[in-house]
Amino acid sequence: MNERIWTKDFIMIVLVNLFTFTSFYALLTLLPIYTMDELNGTESQGGLLVTVFLLSAIVTRPFSGAIIEKFGKKRMAIFSSTAFALLTYLYIPIDQFQTLLVLRFVQGIFFSILTTVASAIAADMIPKHKRGEGLGYFVMSMNLAVVIGPFIALNQVGKIGFHSLFLLFSIIVTIGAAFTMLIRQPEPENGGSIVFRFTFSHLFEKGALKTAAVGIIISFCYSPIISFISVYANSLHLMGASSYFFIVFAAAMLGSRPFTGRLFDRVGAHVVIYPSIALFAIGLWMLTATHSATMLLLSGAVIGLGYGSLVPCLQTLAIQHSPAHRTGYATATFFTLYDTGIAAGSFVFGLLVSFTDFSNVYLIAGIVVLLSMGVFYWSERKPQESKAQKVSLSE
Repeated sequence: MNERIWTKDFIMIVLVNLFTFTSFYALLTLLPIYTMDELNGTESQGGLLVTVFLLSAIVTRPFSGAIIEKFGKKRMAIFSSTAFALLTYLYIPIDQFQTLLVLRFVQGIFFSILTTVASAIAADMIPKHKRGEGLGYFVMSMNLAVVIGPFIALNQVGKIGFHSLFLLFSIIVTIGAAFTMLIRQPEPENGGSIVFRFTFSHLFEKGALKTAAVGIIISFCYSPIISFISVYANSLHLMGASSYFFIVFAAAMLGSRPFTGRLFDRVGAHVVIYPSIALFAIGLWMLTATHSATMLLLSGAVIGLGYGSLVPCLQTLAIQHSPAHRTGYATATFFTLYDTGIAAGSFVFGLLVSFTDFSNVYLIAGIVVLLSMGVFYWSERKPQESKAQKVSLSE
């Protein structure tokens, strides 16, 4: 039995994820600017391109588990990555906003399937007793993409233009699609016998739901970081420092990931998750008191340490609490709720910021994050523990 994490196949699925998310985050940064500068659109139209992509991904995510189990993980990885790459090339000729909107919706469908199947394949490759550490490394590829994609996009757009960048990121995801063909992944023996049903158990994995409930709170409170950090920094006249926020953020995540992953596997989830939630809340509260570049970057490091440890740990728990043959369903369930939290948080905090200032937004987000401690405690309670408490209450 192979006890190594860094096998050739694992490295390839990590690269697939890295290239996919590099393109995703680059387009997330570029398209609102492209809409306003090249298509004479508005800021709200630029935001709509982000919203419609996330909406199609959220709607597709519950079905991803069943699709993956029916047709096989490798087959769906090849199909969805190829479709995602081909659709990325279509950004080059499109010059109408409505057509671009349709493209974003369709691409969001394949992005949802691809990211779900990539996570499920990675989980299958990692030895069970090393899943916390292994999935931590896998999620590092997303953390790197947060920095690499926007960095390339913003630094090169003035030099080579939008269409050349669209071509560059199309080539990047094409390379990722090629890697999926080389991955060794056994296909399910009973895959063809799976019948699609619009039932709860066929769309969601029950064992992953409690952990996913923690994930939706975490992502809800992470959304104002994605949506407003640059705007908040600009209001404080710290726009120059804001460009380094996500670099510090990612560096803190990458630096802590090997340590927290091993700690998760050897000691248990509680030792990692409770301190990580506390650090995430402290980092958000530090943003409320930010008046200098140093404080802004320091808060980015603290948030990176806290938030960065939570997502891979929670994803690992969602898979561990589910049957071994339903890793696809468990992954889809977790990310359905996680994506919903991002979308809902962007909307709610967007409304909130019109009534108050950014400092209060981050203050409230920090308070809400702490509520996830109670939800996590509830999610990890053993059935016997619950029954024992009921008996003691009745006596």
